[in-house]
Amino acid sequence: MMNPPHYLLLLTLLMDGGTPQPRSEAVHGDAGVVSPSASAAKTDGGFPPHAPIIAEGIEWPDDLRPLAMLDGPAILAAHAALQKLLASFPKEAASDCSYSAKAMEVSVAQHQGLYFVEINRRLEKCGWAAPGFNPSPHWFELYAVSPEGKVLARYPYHP
Repeated sequence: MMNPPHYLLLLTLLMDGGTPQPRSEAVHGDAGVVSPSASAAKTDGGFPPHAPIIAEGIEWPDDLRPLAMLDGPAILAAHAALQKLLASFPKEAASDCSYSAKAMEVSVAQHQGLYFVEINRRLEKCGWAAPGFNPSPHWFELYAVSPEGKVLARYPYHP
């Protein structure tokens, strides 16, 4: 059987994806590891909290929650359609958040080997509009895109 320090190091490596963390605990024989704040109640099953991992100025989260799971070709399709839309806006609107990627919501569907990318404008993402506000309620863009990221067609709709 492993002695407690090796066991805890292995457990720490498994919990944090393999990045060893500095530990400030003291070892007390076969009683295991006791942290300096052992008297404090632990709400996570007994493991002391660890310091956040900060690398290159970024604090890396312990638990990522994906917005969506997309395959590579779906991401290429979404990117190509968004770039096509942004390029269609007037140059003088380039500094207006309403005509930026920040204000766009993108959804991707797949049908018969093609990706269909729908883009809706969400002005509340610009910080000045109430949620759900849209001066053009029928405004949307829909593109058919190849798995390689080539925009094949725009849906024939003009709001």
